[in-house]
Amino acid sequence: MKLGTRKGALGARQIYEALRDQIVSGVYGSDGLLPSSRALAGELAVSRTTITAAYEQLSAEGFIDVRQGARPRVAPAVVDQNKTIQPPRIHGPTRLSDYGNRLKSISQPYQERRHNLIVDFKYGDLALSDFPALAWKRAVNTTMANSPDRLSYSDPKGSRRLRCALQGYLWRARTLRCSPDQIIVVNGSQQGLDVCARLLLNEHDSFVVENPCYTSARYAFRATGAALIPINVDKDGMETQHLADHDARLAYVTPSHQYPLGGVMPIGRRHQLLSWARQRDAYIIEDDYDGEYRYDINPVPPLYGLESTENVIYLGTISKTLSPALRLGYLVVPSQLQDAFALAKQLADRHTPTMEQEALATLIESGTYESHVRRVRRRNGERRAVLLGALRQAFGDRVVIEGADAGLHIVVWFRDFPSSMENELVDAILTRSVGAYPVTSLYEPDQSAIRPDFAGLVLGYAALTTSRIERGIRLMGQAVNDFEAKRRSIPARS
Repeated sequence: MKLGTRKGALGARQIYEALRDQIVSGVYGSDGLLPSSRALAGELAVSRTTITAAYEQLSAEGFIDVRQGARPRVAPAVVDQNKTIQPPRIHGPTRLSDYGNRLKSISQPYQERRHNLIVDFKYGDLALSDFPALAWKRAVNTTMANSPDRLSYSDPKGSRRLRCALQGYLWRARTLRCSPDQIIVVNGSQQGLDVCARLLLNEHDSFVVENPCYTSARYAFRATGAALIPINVDKDGMETQHLADHDARLAYVTPSHQYPLGGVMPIGRRHQLLSWARQRDAYIIEDDYDGEYRYDINPVPPLYGLESTENVIYLGTISKTLSPALRLGYLVVPSQLQDAFALAKQLADRHTPTMEQEALATLIESGTYESHVRRVRRRNGERRAVLLGALRQAFGDRVVIEGADAGLHIVVWFRDFPSSMENELVDAILTRSVGAYPVTSLYEPDQSAIRPDFAGLVLGYAALTTSRIERGIRLMGQAVNDFEAKRRSIPARS
């Protein structure tokens, strides 16, 4: 009898699992007899006690019958089952809910990490050197030193201490007034979007998004079965004048820094958006994903608090200031929704990890967090300046740059290439081991008529040193020149 080769002696658990799998697969013949415990112990070079323990477990689970003085035998019910068993399917049945089937129909938004790149302009990554490691370690140590004498579940809304700290920070940094009870701490902004989608949309509702927009938000709302209404974006963000034609339950916007094109929604459009929401009894989800990064003027105040806040849900995160790996975000919801959001959070995962919440509260209370934000804003301002200078040097007026006044990314339009060649351009740049990312994938696929004429790239820079930015753009320039030369060398079809 062969149970597989393993280094060292086999244990009772390993022997049990191997025998169980052989019994289920019908290895033992019609008589169903297994070796005696003495014989099997000798064959496997283990103690008889080990074999006996394995047999006792198989007997307890009904796989074998054991009688004194007789060899163990496969239980009759198992033998009968093996006689009627069908050949295993290569692919088993897939029975999903309507929600699960909708997810299957949605393109996977996650982009696999590209390895062995010399420079990667991937948006969302931050420089490890920017993380305040010493301050974070001290905050975690303080949390551990002040931990209670028992471990228990926490408030699904989040740590009371953190919510109070966030209340003060939001007022100082974003002029946003709220109570701690209106703040729901979530595992990053993506969980915030998912909770909003589940609580605010039904299958036959409609929702509004910017076009182009953050695709994971679009997917979260589409997964509910609600119908998507894309509203085009210009240099000032969503063209809110088109909202009057639509009746929807929810609108998702990035008014302080439109993603990805970078427009800032002016006051007139903000009031128009809020008026539409009141008239339609709809909610606005305001994603303030990188509101701390404004390089020419002070950060633009959010929609929340501009007028009545009964129709606005504010979504914030530390993924662009501290680290996306910490998975800490927060919602500020209207007071009439706070109980529903707290229950939804409780059912999803009880609460966000407590230690990280308490450590963040320590950073905010001490002023360390805001000092850190000012410091990384300066550093990213330097990165941005170097990136813009390198692009001008490499491409001159062959490119148009959008969204450079704020945030941690820019969009670069290449005048020499139509949008239909965007993926080819990305592949050409990749041959120089430089990661760049297409912008047209952020547009709604069914709205191809409003897509830009030129190929565009989204370039994130927050994870790069200035020297790597310069090197990356030099390599990109070489790749683009080679791509253009190759394109011109191909004779036109007659």
